[in-house]
Amino acid sequence: MKLVFNVGLMAGLLAASLTVAGAARADSFELNYEAPGVETSTATFSAVGVETFDTLKTGMNASFTAAFGATGITGTYSGPNGVQINSADQYGGAGGTGKYAVAFNSDPYTLTLNQNVNYFGYWLSALDAGNVVTFYANGVQVGQVSPGQVTAVTQLNKAYYGNPNANFKGQDSGESFAFINFYDTTGSFNQIQFSEAPTFGGGYESDNQTVGVFTKESAASAVVEAPLPLLGSSPIAVLVLAGAFLAAQRRSANPTMKWASVAA
Repeated sequence: MKLVFNVGLMAGLLAASLTVAGAARADSFELNYEAPGVETSTATFSAVGVETFDTLKTGMNASFTAAFGATGITGTYSGPNGVQINSADQYGGAGGTGKYAVAFNSDPYTLTLNQNVNYFGYWLSALDAGNVVTFYANGVQVGQVSPGQVTAVTQLNKAYYGNPNANFKGQDSGESFAFINFYDTTGSFNQIQFSEAPTFGGGYESDNQTVGVFTKESAASAVVEAPLPLLGSSPIAVLVLAGAFLAAQRRSANPTMKWASVAA
């Protein structure tokens, strides 16, 4: 199996790879990011809902159910130790208020939906190289994204660095803050896992977690075609991806990354 990336790249998740382990299928996803300071999706949906975490108690919460608006979509959040909820601070909390969810390397959590969707998005704050999101369809892994694959590229776009909200403006200036859109263009999923790689000591902060059925992606300009092998430690892959990103940045304020798993 090899990976084909059409790389325009997104801030925060500036380097990603799709891996499929023991899966019956591998979906094709498209990813893009909103403009700096935008903390909700501008995509178009036939059904969509948002979890803000603001009604939950601060601290470790046991499993809880989220009703994603009037869409009929509900989801259960759960984890081995529950789900950690923090009050807004320099690391997270959309708008600089309310609360947000965080995963640590010993406390991953999972969102399990009552029906399949083809879209997930979230305001990903204080991004670090250990943040991993994995998508499943009925227990089968269909995609996984880790920005830690090519950490050098995360230094290329400074517009997203530092908390953009007035209460914490400019704080945590060494990490990026962006709303990321994930579009499953060939299938659907009903489970999302959030985990922090054990080799990193940070947290995985996010807010405004959004699920739904998209009909039109958020606006994004030219896509750079860059077929690549599975990204790992290859310095050549790093250089190619970085070059593709810089080319995309010259043409688009918020380029799109596409990836697909294809037969070798």
